[in-house]
Amino acid sequence: MANISTSTNTQNFKVVLLGEGCVGKTSLVLRYVEDKFNSNHISTVQASFLNKKLNIEGKRVNLAIWDTAGQEKFHALGPIYYRSSNGAVLVYDITDEDSFQRIKSWVKELRKMLGTDICLVIVGNKTDLEKDRHVSLEEAETYASKVGALHFQTSAKLNQGIEEMFLTLTQKMLERVAEQETQNNTLTRQNSQRRNVLVVEDDQVPPPPSKHCCGSS
Repeated sequence: MANISTSTNTQNFKVVLLGEGCVGKTSLVLRYVEDKFNSNHISTVQASFLNKKLNIEGKRVNLAIWDTAGQEKFHALGPIYYRSSNGAVLVYDITDEDSFQRIKSWVKELRKMLGTDICLVIVGNKTDLEKDRHVSLEEAETYASKVGALHFQTSAKLNQGIEEMFLTLTQKMLERVAEQETQNNTLTRQNSQRRNVLVVEDDQVPPPPSKHCCGSS
């Protein structure tokens, strides 16, 4: 189960970004956390993380967003970073069909390792290059729905869709926490009730009634 931690009334979530190199993972997180965009692509060679603090409906949330490298040699290290994640942002480039197909491999791996404990968001980035699109919106949304993931389209360059995507993911993770707390409370009540129930075996024979013989006086 993914780790969920709270401190001083702040909910802490770990979010990992996964996807091929050059799809714009670093650009997305930098735009979201620092509102910066660098048109000169710099490949991430190892994992790094940035923090983003939110206040959602009175709840304080701290997101630790891990940006991972997309190079093939990094894939084997993936589990080290996503194992304890509460959410995953799976990024593909809408102009690159191969990057979308690779997302499907990540989804299978995450579902196998973490089941439904992790909230998934699939992101089609670089909508500013719409004229060069190779992955249709319909195809991506259909796939996301099939695997129980949310789907968003973003442009780090134009700062479109990013805020909404991370906000929706955070709300989804908060909902998951509430569901788990409800389940835990239910199990606790059930266990408490079981402890207070006297169990009688079905094959247990009740003792015969005692016989009182009255002697003559």
